[in-house]
Amino acid sequence: MEDKERYLKCFRLFLERSTEHKSMKDFIHGNLPDTLARIGKGKTHLNVMGVGSGAGEIDLEILSELHLKRPAVTVDYQVVEPNDKQIQLFQESVSQKPNLDYIKFNWNKMTAAEFEKHWKKNYTKKMDFIHMIQVLYYMKDFAATVSFYQSLLDQDGKLFIILLTGESGWSKLKKNFKTQISTGDSQGMTSSDLKTYLDSMGLSYHSYEQPSQFDITECFTEGDPRGELLLDFVTQVLDFSHTAPAELKAAVLEYLRHPDCSQEIEGRVLFNSNMDMLVVDAPK
Repeated sequence: MEDKERYLKCFRLFLERSTEHKSMKDFIHGNLPDTLARIGKGKTHLNVMGVGSGAGEIDLEILSELHLKRPAVTVDYQVVEPNDKQIQLFQESVSQKPNLDYIKFNWNKMTAAEFEKHWKKNYTKKMDFIHMIQVLYYMKDFAATVSFYQSLLDQDGKLFIILLTGESGWSKLKKNFKTQISTGDSQGMTSSDLKTYLDSMGLSYHSYEQPSQFDITECFTEGDPRGELLLDFVTQVLDFSHTAPAELKAAVLEYLRHPDCSQEIEGRVLFNSNMDMLVVDAPK
């Protein structure tokens, strides 16, 4: 979606209606600590990077868990985020959170591709941990992007990637309507595509599926402004309710109720947004 203001409105409403951040936090505090304990063995200073950090809520969860596991280390943190409003929100969160003086934040208002060029010109240091959370969909060549960021890892560094699974409602919707709905910058990839690439390159990784759902009930109330925002977010099309042909809108709404995409529980339509959490090792 080109309208950044509307996209942020859609995204915030999605977070209210979705269990996505809860699922991510459950993983970060449940499964990720063992990984964080193993990075940068023997170091007193760690280099960490968030690519597509948004407003930083998940970044701060990761940093909190890292500090619990490695309380003595200092952290140099590269934030890569192209949206200045999101960076501003992240900076506000940092200013309100106590005891972050062990972290030096570096704010890079850039896309991942712009940051890649910037890094190649200016840096040679290696990273201990990089995360790319729900961002690879927007890369023109996800394999090249993964290859570059993985190449920045130190010998026991880790690349943490979160993507929708191939069985998620979004994946099914995109496959079913790929010729009728243009998803703009989104490439429509899933964790299945990433795993195929990693396997083809012989790269070592661990994958963990994490359930998540998204309440889209309001989409089915004609004229509901929140429902229209949610439908924009599901289709990734600006003002889909008013710009899509009536037949297409009806077909999309019908398919969103289909068991391929959602389940209905106590009158609520819950869209499948299951994710894979992938921890990729440094190249050998």
